[in-house]
Order: sequence, then structure tokens, then C-alpha cells
Amino acid sequence: MADLTLPLNAIRAFLAAARHQSFTLAALELNVTHGAVSRQIKNLEDYLGMPLFERRIRQVTLTERGRQFFEEASPALEMLAAAARRVMKDAPMRSVSINVRPSFAVRWLIPHLSEFVERYPGIEPQVITSVATVDRSASPFDIAIRRGETNWPETLKVQRFLEDELLLVASPALLKNTPLPDARAIAGHTLLLSRSRSRDWDEWKKHAGLKRSRTQAMLHFDHLHFVLQAAVDGLGLALSPVSLADNDLRSGRLVCPLPALRMPLAPYYLGINPQAGAEAQLFAKWLSGATATA
Repeated sequence: MADLTLPLNAIRAFLAAARHQSFTLAALELNVTHGAVSRQIKNLEDYLGMPLFERRIRQVTLTERGRQFFEEASPALEMLAAAARRVMKDAPMRSVSINVRPSFAVRWLIPHLSEFVERYPGIEPQVITSVATVDRSASPFDIAIRRGETNWPETLKVQRFLEDELLLVASPALLKNTPLPDARAIAGHTLLLSRSRSRDWDEWKKHAGLKRSRTQAMLHFDHLHFVLQAAVDGLGLALSPVSLADNDLRSGRLVCPLPALRMPLAPYYLGINPQAGAEAQLFAKWLSGATATA
């Protein structure tokens, strides 16, 4: 007996391609490759026993049967989606708890979370901030995120997920008033320092071939996100991991005046509690995708 199971993923790919009249744009909408869309639609055509698209050079158009299927399948799939939303609205909210350092929460995780919430509306992310190492965490969690491979309990499944570098950043207005043509010119600026990353300036100066100075003007803060806010406000120069300054760099609130003097940093790792539910696996998979598109 023939398999009558509807290939729903293939129908979803077909509807996206039919709306856009393009396999490429459908792939972008569905966050898959062009080849994946093409294969899904070929599977659907094999299932239905008829061509749905006419393939031309750099262009696809619906056949008459393809147009008919699109007009009838679109409302049906929307009915399924509406039914799922109604059921999910009454379902108990699931959650995933994520243990991170405060600066990473404020500067990287929270700005990215809206995408996860939109993609998985039935899962509530709960962000727990802590400066303690993971092996000394006082609060239970499903996923922990820390820089480097040390201080991870053996019970956690740990995986590398975000590469990083340290770079010099400053506000455009500050550099306009006091230019920074080379590394030696930092002597004319105030340096912003986080107590949580107290050795950054010493290590960066060594990397840049500069000597330590006892007369350098400095401002100290408890956490790096305070340092970055001070840099945005033009109070001085800051050193920051790319991961934490990325949003400010993209928006132009901060710039990197000496891009050649980047320093490699230990990458971020995530650890999954073996007793965590499927929500943690979904969140970890989403994290990997978020770093790929960041």
C-alpha cells in the first residue's frame, strides 16, 4: 500500500517558494539552503506525481496545477497553525533556566533573546546571573555559559559555541576631539577598567609593545557592562571582548580605532545539565544558530 503520509515540511517549502516565486528567497525565509528547498519541492512533486514549478534559468514559475495547489493548500496550512496557537495558548508554559555572568547577560544574551521567544513561544527563558564559577553555582540551572574550559563540573555536557577577541573601543565623539592615530596615543586618554577583567589593559599594552604607566588616568567599574556604557558616554577608552561590544559597534555608538591590535580570547562554552528537559536542547541548538548569524 502506498505511503499516504503528507510531507508537511515539503508543503511548507513549496508555499514559501510559491509566495516568493523563488527557491532562494524561500530558503532565506525558512533559514535553510537553496538545495534543501529544491529537494523538498522535488519530494512533494514525486509524492503528488506532477510538476509544481517550471524551472528556468534563475527563475521558477508555478505550473497550472502548482497554482491550484498553492491556492488550496495555503488556507489549510494556516488553519493548522491557528489550531496549534489555540492549543499552545492554554498549555502550561515550559521554561529553560540559563546561568550566565551579568555582562554577558546584558550585552549578548538579552539582545538576542527576542528571536528565541518568537521561535519558541511556549518556552520561557529564565536568565540567572552569577559571577561564581559554574562548579560553585548556588542556583539550579538547565544551561550555563562561561568563558573557557575550566571549572566545569564533570556531570555537565560542555560544548564550545562562541569565539571571541579583545579589542579597543571608544565613542566616535571622543576620538574626534582627541584622535588616536596609534597605540602610544592612549597616554592622552582616560582608560576605563572593569574589576572583573582587571588585567586586560596590562596584557593589551604588552601585546601592543607598550610599557606600563603609573601616571595614566583611569576610571574603575565593577562590571564590564558599566565600562562599555562609560565608553559610549565618552568617558574614556575601553577594552572589550567583541561579543560584548558587538551591538554598540554595529550601531556606531562605539568604534574600534586600532583594529590591528586585537587579542585572541578563550572562547565561550555552554554546559547542559543532564537532568534538563528537551527545552535545554532546543535552547542550546538555538544558541549555536545565533552565534552563526551574529
